[in-house]
Amino acid sequence: MPRGIIGAIVAVTIVAIIAAGSWYTVDQTERGVKLRYGAVIGTAQPGLGFKVPLIDSVEKVSVKTFTYAWDKMNSYSYDQQPADLKISVTLRASPDKVADLYAKFGGLDTAVKQVVSPAVNQQVKIVFGRYTAVKAIQERGALNSAIKDAITTSLKDDPMIMIESVQLENIEFSANYLHSIEQRMLAEVEVQKLQQNAEREKVQAQITVTQATAKANAVRAEAQASADALRLNGEARATNIRITGEAEAAAIEARAKALGTNPNLVTLVQAERWNGVLPTTMVPGSSVPFVSVK
Repeated sequence: MPRGIIGAIVAVTIVAIIAAGSWYTVDQTERGVKLRYGAVIGTAQPGLGFKVPLIDSVEKVSVKTFTYAWDKMNSYSYDQQPADLKISVTLRASPDKVADLYAKFGGLDTAVKQVVSPAVNQQVKIVFGRYTAVKAIQERGALNSAIKDAITTSLKDDPMIMIESVQLENIEFSANYLHSIEQRMLAEVEVQKLQQNAEREKVQAQITVTQATAKANAVRAEAQASADALRLNGEARATNIRITGEAEAAAIEARAKALGTNPNLVTLVQAERWNGVLPTTMVPGSSVPFVSVK
């Protein structure tokens, strides 16, 4: 093959390589970091871009959301109960800070390992140490929010990483402590049961007293009604006796006055009551009734 043709092929190849190296594309879920001889000179937005071939390069940094988990983070509660906590943190690289992120850490994973992980370990221990074991279980939502706020605050001076959420996935206490909690809960249930029984008995006693009071009131009312009836009957009888007596006294008094004013009234009454039959026998020397001998 002639040298001229070989040279032309080499030249075309070089031109093709240079042309191919003069453009780049960045995906929507990425940001590009422009490098010139390895030094950061800027960032590249999603889409098609151009660079100086053989001099410039573009490193792509993902800005997608990732979740990192920390298993069995040994911590102590306020009442000195050991526990293993599982924490997951959802985060992403800040799109506006990918150049700083790349320059300082080279990538998101390294940044999480060197910055986020120490902050998570430190803040989880601090916040969990403010809660007793029982409170940590009862107020798990508040504990979760407190841990998130603490981690976010500790990373606020490092805006290259954006914390989206923090999840307290599990709290694992020792077997001895779990057993003690179970026994305590059983004791509390028993106490509540006794209190409920006492309240029920108290209510039943109140019902019994109420029923007895009502019955006593009914008996008292019945006795009062009977007494009132007897009293009224006695008063009516006494009134009748008094009226009868007064009437009889008035009649006697009237008769007495009549006899006083008319002595012959007795003879008249006798004549009115005589049946007209003469006695069959007579006492010697006596007179016939109602017949004057004079």
